[in-house]
Amino acid sequence: MEREDYFFGSPKINISNKVYALIIYDITDDKMRTKFAKLLNGYGNRIQKSGFEINVNRSKFDKLLKQISKYCGNSDSIRIYKINGRSEVIKFGVDNTPNQEDVTII
Repeated sequence: MEREDYFFGSPKINISNKVYALIIYDITDDKMRTKFAKLLNGYGNRIQKSGFEINVNRSKFDKLLKQISKYCGNSDSIRIYKINGRSEVIKFGVDNTPNQEDVTII
């Protein structure tokens, strides 16, 4: 078992412009599901076959939200869980999530 602590800006203490979220989905069409996974790869890390963790700035998160509806058909489901404040992730088993570092290009 592995534990990771996270602290992200909450409405009461806005210390960050970052958004940490878990996106899970059930898309029935294979081509659309593949396209959606490719989209999410640009925003975060795949943690399960149909689950991604993202940690991006607010404007990038808003850009992602505007794109999502075109991937969701009548029988599909896409859920986004925004995580604010102090959070903990408890992991069991294999963790193939790469370490994500903030990069600033000047």
